[in-house]
Amino acid sequence: MAVRSGGELQIMVSDYQFLGRVISVIGEFHLVNHELLGSLYGRVPDLSDVRIRSMNLSRAGPTLTLRIDLPYFPRSAPRKWIDAGADTVQCQFQFLAVENISLTCWAPPTRGTLVVQPLGRERRMRVSVSGHGIALTFESSEFVQVGHVSAFKVEADGSDGGRHFFVSRVDARKYESLPGTDEKTFYER
Repeated sequence: MAVRSGGELQIMVSDYQFLGRVISVIGEFHLVNHELLGSLYGRVPDLSDVRIRSMNLSRAGPTLTLRIDLPYFPRSAPRKWIDAGADTVQCQFQFLAVENISLTCWAPPTRGTLVVQPLGRERRMRVSVSGHGIALTFESSEFVQVGHVSAFKVEADGSDGGRHFFVSRVDARKYESLPGTDEKTFYER
């Protein structure tokens, strides 16, 4: 289901079959590996009023990766997360074949809503992220990857620098907290 506003699609979630695999559709983009979030939430949460922690541009692809705090903590969170006092889930959304990027406001801490508008050509979309402290637009493939899903307790100052509990076994083995921004395998996959 999509809510139309001024010709744009607000991000809403549904599922469909694609080449024998279930792929979540958020508005008009396809979350290729939705099971990382679906296992926690039952479905991928709406991406309205989410905290945008960081952006990473990479010439490979080229890609743009947004590190986002999801809007609410899952009801079916693992016991380990609950016992540790985690209250937020964070992940990265990696947009592929990015072009025409415009960042006119970046004043952290930021909160924004992701809105997509299909371009009607070559399975591409225009993505807009706007809200408190952020104004970002770009075009990308409508296929998006999610990764580095973790839970943590937000610090009193709103930061995310404490202990993270990663869903991926590889991430959990490598990291107890967010790595430095120079860690390419984390921020650029």
